Amino acid sequence: MKAGGYYLKESHMNHLSKQEFMEKIFDYTSSEKWSFKGNRPAIVDFYAEWCGPCKMISPVLEDLAKQYDGKIDIYKVNTDEASDLASDFGITSVPTLLFIPKDGEPRFAQGALPRAAFQEIIRDVLKVEA
Repeated sequence: MKAGGYYLKESHMNHLSKQEFMEKIFDYTSSEKWSFKGNRPAIVDFYAEWCGPCKMISPVLEDLAKQYDGKIDIYKVNTDEASDLASDFGITSVPTLLFIPKDGEPRFAQGALPRAAFQEIIRDVLKVEA
């Protein structure tokens, strides 16, 4: 795809606003009890454009989105643009990753995880095989 004279790489990850997060992940304004709205397990990457470690894991997440296409959803939330959402979830450092199994409680992880750690969490927490 070409935009403004630049070629953009097609992404398999979706960026979420606060409203989209509440529609696709969890409407925490109407319930305190976790209730995932998605159809398949998901990863939400809370990141910032200026964050070096965020930039390091972005290609890993993109590769995982391709590898697990149709099995998990991977979303990104820009904490500078959705600061109220980040604040509501207690995100104080980036990257912070939210791993959401189809059933059960979500889990948070902070920092730039290596690919092997992502794959282990996808297998053990999200219960998805490659």
